[in-house]
Amino acid sequence: MTPGSYPAGRKKNLQKRAKILGAIRNFFTENDFLEVETPHRIPLPIPEAHIDLLESESWVLHPSPEICMKRLLAAGHERIFQLCRCWRNGERGSLHLPEFTLLEWYRTNADYLRIMEDCEALVRAVADAVGLHGRLQRQGKEIRLHDPWERLTVNEAFYRFGGVSAEEALAQDLFDEIMVCKIEPHLGQGKPTFLMEYPTERGSLARKKRGQEDVAERFELYIGGIELANAFSELVDSEEQKTRFIQEQHYRAANGKSVYPLPEKFLRELSHVPPSAGIAFGIDRLVMLLLDAERIDQVVAFTPEEL
Repeated sequence: MTPGSYPAGRKKNLQKRAKILGAIRNFFTENDFLEVETPHRIPLPIPEAHIDLLESESWVLHPSPEICMKRLLAAGHERIFQLCRCWRNGERGSLHLPEFTLLEWYRTNADYLRIMEDCEALVRAVADAVGLHGRLQRQGKEIRLHDPWERLTVNEAFYRFGGVSAEEALAQDLFDEIMVCKIEPHLGQGKPTFLMEYPTERGSLARKKRGQEDVAERFELYIGGIELANAFSELVDSEEQKTRFIQEQHYRAANGKSVYPLPEKFLRELSHVPPSAGIAFGIDRLVMLLLDAERIDQVVAFTPEEL
């Protein structure tokens, strides 16, 4: 990039981004959350089948602060949040960057339904702070934030938009294809959508729903067809979590991916975490939506290609 060639509009977008980050911090401070900072470089990650990592000598750059934040819950913290940089290998596109900004927050004595309430209040507060007054524009379509937000189960979404049950899609190894091609474009249109109650196989860190063992207390938030957040009622049974981690390791090995040892220190401390819920929320995508940007490139200071 040469002097004077900085993309048009980027300076103004970064000024608005700073205002959005300030509004996020104000929201959590006003709701009695403690802002924390945890290491970005860690010895062992949480094993996840579909997330590839960037290595840093014999350690890794964290793909999210989750592993350390849950250890803080085990240490007695009750409401915590963090805004931080995260890294995931091979992720690049109009909605993806290999280095990105993530917001995570956790509540003890709460479940995924309580986190949904937080999401609604947070997005409305931040939109108001940048003068949007409860209405977003996404590709010429209006999204109303003050209308009741949709709550749609995964199975309902598969029947409505995919013509099959989620169970059938999993059995045919079509779950991801149907989700991306047929379901996601319809979500969060007109008003935000919570896509909730994923099959247990797709909620490796989530608690099973009481009385409905085949689904997990997990949701993803969609606005304008874009996935913004992934949340759980946290699984705090260390033995069950270890079993699920081993299943994730087996998947990675079978698909020729790097397999890391289990994070034993995390698993030992997990049993000290009270009933809790937490969420990972993509800040770059939130800024995109609030500014009606076409690509994630428009709302960050530099893309990898500009370095």
